[in-house]
Amino acid sequence: MISDASELARRLAREAEAVCRYYLSNGKRAGRYWVVGDVHNTPGRSMFVRLQESPKGPAGKWTDAATGEHGDLLDIIRECRGLRDFSEVTKEARRFLKLPRPEPQLASKPVRSLVPAGSQETARRLFAISSSIEGTVVETYLQRRGIARIHHAGSLRFHPRCYYRSDEHSPTENWPAMIARVTNLEGRITGVHRTWLDPNGFDRTRLGKAPIDTPRRAMGDLLGNAVRFGVVDDVLAAGEGIETMLSLRYVLPTMPMAAALSANHLSAMMLPSGLRRLYIARDDDAAGDAVQVTLTQRAEDAGIEAIALSPRLGDFNEDLHVFGIETLRAALRLQLVPEDVVRFLHSSRVAAE
Repeated sequence: MISDASELARRLAREAEAVCRYYLSNGKRAGRYWVVGDVHNTPGRSMFVRLQESPKGPAGKWTDAATGEHGDLLDIIRECRGLRDFSEVTKEARRFLKLPRPEPQLASKPVRSLVPAGSQETARRLFAISSSIEGTVVETYLQRRGIARIHHAGSLRFHPRCYYRSDEHSPTENWPAMIARVTNLEGRITGVHRTWLDPNGFDRTRLGKAPIDTPRRAMGDLLGNAVRFGVVDDVLAAGEGIETMLSLRYVLPTMPMAAALSANHLSAMMLPSGLRRLYIARDDDAAGDAVQVTLTQRAEDAGIEAIALSPRLGDFNEDLHVFGIETLRAALRLQLVPEDVVRFLHSSRVAAE
């Protein structure tokens, strides 16, 4: 039975995208992953299914960043169909494998144009042809989210007409975008993150992002890497979102920081050698709880002190936008270790004055 299940899992993995389109129809392809809310086919973006074998792992493996659950395509079939007996799962898998398939080229060719093979090089080219954010809609977008001083250390750029397609069947659109470089520990660009913006103003329902289905997307090699603000010495603050970490950099402009772009990627972020203390800027949700546990354990295993920074609202950008910089500064004063209050918080306040 075990060998039979293993063979079924391998056969399903060879058709991972077809499995996802059939059983997780409320999701969509995003680069090399299928993204959906959860294993029960709920709409959303918490669960990632790997569609192709890569150095990061085999095709068909999935992780739910919100719950920490993971598994293979047989688990998806079991949970999505509500099956209890494993023999029913294998029966359903065999039935699926006998279904006729559409020609894979029809779906795969447009996807490659959206996130092409070798997308690290494409990401580097996009960052290179982008320009400074000063005086652009990027600067306006961040300032309207409460980040009056943008200490991005050269990690952000602006592209006035960045390509966007909602899916492989839609026409290409052009929107202004914030381009953030994703780098590895050596500083090499491995990807970029794009935030498409509304050039016509700040709509509170979209918080300034463009009126499109997915105004945030990344390309390239993200796992283990991050958008980095400042050069790490012995202290680092790491969190999920770019706006979250820029909010903290507004208060702590000399503290090195990293935005991993998602809860799943934050859990797997590579930690620099020589790091002595890691501040985990968690979001206030189930995914944030799971990240804190995972990353704290990884840090402690490496001999690094891990300290959680917790917002009052959903994340630190919300705190900054709602309560203002003085309230955020006071909250961080209570959460940083005393020597870092003097080193990063007090020194930055004196410099600002």
